[in-house]
Amino acid sequence: MGRLQVVGAMVADGSGHDPVKVGVTVEDGRISRLGGSSTGPGERLDAEGLTMTPGLIDAHVHLGLSSPIEPQFSFRISAAEIAADIFATAGAALDGGFTTVRDTGGIDGGVVTTIAKGKVRGPRVLSCGPVQCQIGGHGYYGAEWEPTELWSNHHIPGLSALSMMSGNADELRGNVREAFRRGATFLKLCVTGGVVSAHDHLTDTQFTVEEIAVAVQEAAARGTYVTVHAHNNQGIRNAVEAGARCVEHGTDLDEATATLMATHGVALVPTFAVVERLLHDPAEAGLGESARERVLGVRERMAGALAVAKEAGVRVGLGSDLIGPAQDRRGEELTLRAELETSMEALVAATKTNAEILGLADEVGVIAPGMRADFVLWNGDPLEDPKLFADPAAAVLVVQAGRIVKDLR
Repeated sequence: MGRLQVVGAMVADGSGHDPVKVGVTVEDGRISRLGGSSTGPGERLDAEGLTMTPGLIDAHVHLGLSSPIEPQFSFRISAAEIAADIFATAGAALDGGFTTVRDTGGIDGGVVTTIAKGKVRGPRVLSCGPVQCQIGGHGYYGAEWEPTELWSNHHIPGLSALSMMSGNADELRGNVREAFRRGATFLKLCVTGGVVSAHDHLTDTQFTVEEIAVAVQEAAARGTYVTVHAHNNQGIRNAVEAGARCVEHGTDLDEATATLMATHGVALVPTFAVVERLLHDPAEAGLGESARERVLGVRERMAGALAVAKEAGVRVGLGSDLIGPAQDRRGEELTLRAELETSMEALVAATKTNAEILGLADEVGVIAPGMRADFVLWNGDPLEDPKLFADPAAAVLVVQAGRIVKDLR
């Protein structure tokens, strides 16, 4: 990888401090120096007029749901086309400035290793493998007449595996161990109903405290954690009591539950971009009009939950939760968050805070000596115009672990 020196850019380092013009020197994939100018071998990049941020992190992606959902799970799309959609989405994430993503359900381990080997373009991927779901709960997309035991036939080994169904704690323990065997690095459980569901409601709670605790125990044995899909407060409280470390969505979070989360150090990852997309066009994700009906009011309630969480001192990350083929404007999540907070707060959530939630705070998330050289040069200032975050063309240069992976200069 050699040596790269970037000079002239305004650097927003991910810490929340005001941007400053400072040189950044990269050696062997890591940032070796900030400030000053030095001579020596390697490339010198003049970034005058550009803004540098850390590589963005999306803490809630579904690469494996890059095809229209209903056709994908009814055998109407070939494995070849599903693979093509997954890898196109991975490349689009990188082109949008996202150098790290946390996949919260849909891909099997082969996708992670294929990207990591450099055989296709994509961000660094952390994956839970299949989501752990209660029989009859969120995450099941089989036909109503289809026996649950046939659901795994919809998986494509090494490529796509949305969810595993458990009827009790013993079955959950077995499924969790299978997910780890197949390469999961953390676990995700669905503990309430969902917006994009076929068989439940947002008010439903799923899995008992004792069942969730089984997954927490298995994750802890491997030095990792459990995050939960949860929209209602009872589901969130069950997860916190059981020892989960993160909550996805949190749509109806109230003050008492937010305080409980803060007391136990449980993070929140709200997801606004998917709500906007489903309100605009559910068919784009391969879903029917019923999806639009389910999502009505969710954005306003999730915005309230964000405010409640911040007031309680909950660590709040950022995730897009995009599904279907239209995942090329992943940065819209930052644009939407900038409407509810400041653009700097949105950037910190998508970099430093997300790195902390993912357990990567010693590696990525800020621009500082010793960190992996993941950064983006933007044509313009996305802190002044947060719509730039949603425009992949504005990310004119993307560097991942010291390698230039996109260059539109």
